[in-house]
Amino acid sequence: MSDIATSDSPGNATEYTVSEISGALKRVVEDAFGNVRVRGEISGYRGPHTSGHAYFALKDDRARIEAVIWKGTMARLKFRPEEGMEVIASGRLTTYPGSSKYQIVIDNLEPAGAGALMALLEDRKRRLAAEGLFDAARKQLLPDLPRVIGVVTSPTGAVIRDILHRIRDRFPLHVLVWPVRVQGDTAAAEVRAAVEGFNALETGGPIPRPDLLIVARGGGSLEDLWGFNDEALARAVAASDIPVISAVGHETDWTLIDFVADVRAPTPTGAAEIAVPVRAELQATVTSLAARLAGATTRGADRKRQALRAAFRGLPSPDQLLALPRRRFDEATARLERCLEINTERKRARLDAARLVPTLLSRRIAEARRHLDAVGTQLPKYAAASLRERRRNLSALGARMTIEPVARRAGELRREEARFAARLVRAIDAYLAMQRRRHAQSERMLATVSYQSILERGFAVVRDAEGTPIRRAAMVGPGAALAIQFSDGVISATAAGDAVPPTRGARAAAGRTPAKGSGASGQGSLF
Repeated sequence: MSDIATSDSPGNATEYTVSEISGALKRVVEDAFGNVRVRGEISGYRGPHTSGHAYFALKDDRARIEAVIWKGTMARLKFRPEEGMEVIASGRLTTYPGSSKYQIVIDNLEPAGAGALMALLEDRKRRLAAEGLFDAARKQLLPDLPRVIGVVTSPTGAVIRDILHRIRDRFPLHVLVWPVRVQGDTAAAEVRAAVEGFNALETGGPIPRPDLLIVARGGGSLEDLWGFNDEALARAVAASDIPVISAVGHETDWTLIDFVADVRAPTPTGAAEIAVPVRAELQATVTSLAARLAGATTRGADRKRQALRAAFRGLPSPDQLLALPRRRFDEATARLERCLEINTERKRARLDAARLVPTLLSRRIAEARRHLDAVGTQLPKYAAASLRERRRNLSALGARMTIEPVARRAGELRREEARFAARLVRAIDAYLAMQRRRHAQSERMLATVSYQSILERGFAVVRDAEGTPIRRAAMVGPGAALAIQFSDGVISATAAGDAVPPTRGARAAAGRTPAKGSGASGQGSLF
């Protein structure tokens, strides 16, 4: 017995279940580390799970610890965790029996100093600047007098009241407010959705499309404004087709969207002042310009009136203008009567000189006869010259008309005849080939419908001595000579005795009228 008691048997050790061991470890860890602060770098962060919880790990250069943030805590965080960010996590240690791991349940999360956030912000600024999103050339000009202004901010803060009050004091117009959270984990996504939503509105739709956007928030710490340093939000603001004024924080607060926005305002109130002019100042300016325009118009009219009067004084009077023409007219009138008398005398003298007398007519007829004789003597010479010219033209035309064009045309006709002959031969060959195909097709069709194909399947044709097909057994008498045709030949036979009574189906077949055309084809019934 003493040997058994002192043996090395494990039977006296207390037995624990796996759940008991896990529970004991859980209590020990939670009692010893009920409230801890852990500094480390976020690793494996993929955003909140579909349940709203976030699972990741905290690590340093030598160790790693699993971490979890429950959905309620996630909504209270002042900034959104990101991969690679160094943070200080406050919470309690516990174990997860399902995988034998220990983890920290985070109740609060803060960056491990402004240096880490600023380093992350500077890295984003360098990447966006390298893409050209900060270039002044891509920034849009603000409208001088927008009709509709879209404001993206919290609907319950003092910022929206300051903006609306300033716009109402300066130039009342239509303002659309897109309510968003301006702090917390969802702030960046909500502001980005608001900017994209305003850009998605159609011109002339039920909701007017803004001519200008203001993204505004009050002042705060770096952590409070961290949502406006989101890279996706900065890209959405840079891609906006509507000009954007960034008014986040105080004048000394700079966020990522301040660099990509078209205009950066020092405060939300300053954004309202940049967006709209002062209506009273515009009215005063318009009134001043109207007065200046009226004065300039009056002075211009006076100057033109004076110039017209001076030009009128420089013009001569109607009597002075008509004096010289009137004098010329009087002189012409005085000369006209004398000229008419002289002209009449000249016409009368010419008429007296041209009076018709026989001697004058004889003289003119003689002159005409002499002219005709001169022309008659010249006519043969002109005719001979014309004849020679026509002969030369005819000779030149005959020289051009040689046998070569005719031979060339004959050669072309022979070549064309050869082409037509070749085409005719090809057409005849094609026609014969088509007829051969049709003949072969007809032969195949004939073989298909011929009774010869039925004989190949074991049937036979029975004919009498005269070669007439026998359709019924009653047509055969005892001792009748028969010819039975099979697929491979014909044999002779003699009917031996009375006909065998047909079956019911045979009688029905015998009573039916033969198909139309069966006798004309010469094939007869097939048995």
